[in-house]
Amino acid sequence: MDGEQSICYTVVATVAEHKGVAPEAMQPPLHTAVDTDALETLFRTTDGDRAYPTVEFTYNGYRIRVDGPDAISVDNTHQSDTQTEPIYGQ
Repeated sequence: MDGEQSICYTVVATVAEHKGVAPEAMQPPLHTAVDTDALETLFRTTDGDRAYPTVEFTYNGYRIRVDGPDAISVDNTHQSDTQTEPIYGQ
């Protein structure tokens, strides 16, 4: 993750890319699905050796899994064949 880019923006941008829209066009806002302040706090990078928790939630029809600032997976919950796709990092 770019040091200047928040984890919340990265999640929104990743889902927007899947939907084929601009991040600014995403509705509803991410904070309706998850506590964005808590998400930012959990994944704030302060130590390179830090172990991150896994956070999963549903946003805009997608199942989001965040394993770290550079490890976000998106699963389209509307598809009958729900394959998880690693999107950012790994």
